[in-house]
Amino acid sequence: MKLNSYTLTISIMASLIFASCSSADQKKEKQPRAQKAKTEAMQFIHPVSDQPSYSLSLPGELKPYEEVVIYPKVKGFVKKIFVDRGSKVKKGQLIAILEAPELSQHYLSARADENKFHEDYLYSFQAYERLKKAATRAGAVAAIELDKARSKFRSDSAAYAAVKATTGASAQLQQYLKIRAPFDGTVIHKNISTGALVGDNAPLFSIAQTNRLRLTVAVPEKHVQAAGKDTKISFTVSDHPGRLFFSVLSRKSDLLQQDSRSVTAEFDVSNTQHILNGGEYAQVKLTLKRPYATLWVPLSSIVMAQSGIFIVKIENNKSKRISVTPGTRKGELQEVFGQVKEDDQILVKGTEELADGTEVSLK
Repeated sequence: MKLNSYTLTISIMASLIFASCSSADQKKEKQPRAQKAKTEAMQFIHPVSDQPSYSLSLPGELKPYEEVVIYPKVKGFVKKIFVDRGSKVKKGQLIAILEAPELSQHYLSARADENKFHEDYLYSFQAYERLKKAATRAGAVAAIELDKARSKFRSDSAAYAAVKATTGASAQLQQYLKIRAPFDGTVIHKNISTGALVGDNAPLFSIAQTNRLRLTVAVPEKHVQAAGKDTKISFTVSDHPGRLFFSVLSRKSDLLQQDSRSVTAEFDVSNTQHILNGGEYAQVKLTLKRPYATLWVPLSSIVMAQSGIFIVKIENNKSKRISVTPGTRKGELQEVFGQVKEDDQILVKGTEELADGTEVSLK
């Protein structure tokens, strides 16, 4: 009986010792990775402040420097056309003549009225001058007669001025029958034929200025400040493969387009030899530079996780995640924006496994 009791006691002690060892092993297995990281010395760097130039490729569109659709000012018939699609025109060049007989008759009537009122004005003026001269002798002319003559003269003068203005307007309408080019350019569209009746809503021609072009490029929001007045570009078009064209920023809108989150930049392109056609799409390479220095870190420092984009900063030997917005990339360096300073200690290899407040030893 004593032997069995002794054997049972040994078995229970052995079981307890085995359980204790198993529990210690399990605790060791469950040790958090963050605690293991404490024993590993991690490399850190300081963000680099730099203001480098960088290149950006964007699509663009070549447009005529000026383009206009010509409508007739007055209604009439097309009498003669001097140009056709593709014709080169000079500013002020006569490109078509319209005819409207009723305008000619209205002008002749206005001229006749002008002559009549001019005669009335001259008679009133002479009559007033005679009475004024006679009134210098006492009692020769009644004062009321002189006032009536002066009133008649002023009335006829105003009537003559009004009719003269009407005649000028009629003469101007006559000039509208002659269609002239508003600037040097090329006729893009010809929409009329001789003998056609045209009115206010009938376009006659489309003329574009092609010896000078505008290259428009939509610059994304995060690059707008880097596009300064001296921004240079090179571009290619599919019509001339392998050939480079160059320009410098001419102007840009200060308003951010809400739909595309971009700003439209324009580059003037000389095309005196008419190598480019206008209306083409271009692949543009811009040389940009920030107006101020920014901070750069290695690509390996940036962590892109579901919770966001961040880098790991070390403060008092403890990790802290700093949210950043990536900018441009230059080689193995990445531009970042956020609560980052030049003297911060940033892990060279960022990791999502380090929670905030984890102790880290550095080397």
